[in-house]
Amino acid sequence: MSQGRLYRSYLYVPASDEHKVEKALESGADCVVLDLEDAVVPSEKDHARQVAADVLMGGNRSRPIFVRLNAPGSTLLEQDLELIAPLSPAGVRLPKVESPEMVREVGCEFECRGAHNTKIQCLIESALGLERVFEIARAHPLVAGMGLGEVDLAADLGVSDERGLIYARSRVVCASRAAGLPGPVGSVYTNVRDEEGLRNSTLVLKALGFVGRSAIHPRQVKVINDVFTPDAEEIRKAKEVIKRIERAEALGSGAFALPDGSFVDRAVVEAARSKLELARLSGGGEL
Repeated sequence: MSQGRLYRSYLYVPASDEHKVEKALESGADCVVLDLEDAVVPSEKDHARQVAADVLMGGNRSRPIFVRLNAPGSTLLEQDLELIAPLSPAGVRLPKVESPEMVREVGCEFECRGAHNTKIQCLIESALGLERVFEIARAHPLVAGMGLGEVDLAADLGVSDERGLIYARSRVVCASRAAGLPGPVGSVYTNVRDEEGLRNSTLVLKALGFVGRSAIHPRQVKVINDVFTPDAEEIRKAKEVIKRIERAEALGSGAFALPDGSFVDRAVVEAARSKLELARLSGGGEL
């Protein structure tokens, strides 16, 4: 599987609204997601697709640009791929994924059109997709991450609050890591005025193993970035782990113990490297 870069925040913006697209590109989000799917009414799909193409061709890459495509199995997706794939966005989000075959078809389209560096994030939005999440995560070499579309998933499962999503969240975390992918990206928090609720919900996602979260409004970005930015003590510990593994490897060992007696192996080292990668996004200090 492909290991993509880690980002703390992904800001969705309807690609049909040029003004909002410009605002999103100027925001503090680590990554902007040009949405061709849910945020765009059918009559605006062609316009949204062209705006996304213009942004990608315009070279405005001050931050990575992803595109959320339309759902597999639709003529809309075919039109998306024809225009967007040759432009090699940093990544695409494939919604409503329910089988590995859906992912393989899209991955092959990107490869055939020369977009070998475009990463695919798969969104699980149904019970069927959740049952197949591990196979989906391993479906194609361009798959670089997973995520949940929790509004649709909750409706499909018949759950009414976040407690009903604990199993789904943990399962997609486990499947992602088992497939060699980073922790998944958290779904959106729909109440854009509830900053405290967003922070608490994002802290829960981080504790469960998610790395980063999607936003639907620029005002949500700072909270998400704050939660996923390692603090000074986390950075110190991560740097110490990296320093000691380098020393241990020079002596022919792949594991060691920290001064407090805790044992460190490859998984702990990988987690330390992920923390340092997220810390670099904040632009704060030498790492």
